[in-house]
Amino acid sequence: MTDLTDKVAIVTGASRGIGRAIALLLAMQGAKVVSVARTAEELEELNSKTQGLAIPADVADEDDAAHIVAETLSRFGRLDILVCNAGVGSFNLLEHFDAAEWDRIFDVNVKGTFLLCKAVVPHFKAQGRGHIVGITSDVSKRTFEHGTAYGASKYAQDALLGSLRKEVRPHGVKVSTIYPGLVDTYFNDSRPGNPDAEKTHLKPSDVAHAVRYVLEAPAHVVIDELMLHPMTQEW
Repeated sequence: MTDLTDKVAIVTGASRGIGRAIALLLAMQGAKVVSVARTAEELEELNSKTQGLAIPADVADEDDAAHIVAETLSRFGRLDILVCNAGVGSFNLLEHFDAAEWDRIFDVNVKGTFLLCKAVVPHFKAQGRGHIVGITSDVSKRTFEHGTAYGASKYAQDALLGSLRKEVRPHGVKVSTIYPGLVDTYFNDSRPGNPDAEKTHLKPSDVAHAVRYVLEAPAHVVIDELMLHPMTQEW
């Protein structure tokens, strides 16, 4: 198994929910975690627990994406892992979406993944190793009513990661895609902790352990895709 001790990992969308759980678990495994989100106060609170680096940034901004990678390399002198977790969503009938909301969803979910991957791939290819983990959704593989904007963005993100996997594999770089089902988190303005969600939703820590699983695969193994659901959610 791959040892995560002293590996340097960028985690986007780290201030809450799944991203926070990933950052905390990777830090527990000995990784140096670079936590990225737009909310500086929540990042600093997280960083007090991970003892890594907190970078307030907008993943959909090209200059911010480049700064995240440059600051990481300046601080730690290396970069091993990128976890693209930042994501937003809203749900409505197609005719009720306006163009600004559509753009916001695609900017974070698709453009953000594109920009961070673009920033790290040259470095990973040059060193002949590295691991990109994309947190998409099970709706990357299915459609549902009211899901036109979010579902389309997740299909696009999935296609981006799948194509990138083929591009970088010859250079020793891994790309893994994780597809969670329902998760008890802050997504779409939800408030986690509803007692009913104990049986009907995954916990953010469940997704974090899936990330750890794909990262700890032996060097000669890449886990291309991993889907996980709560037992009560039919697929």
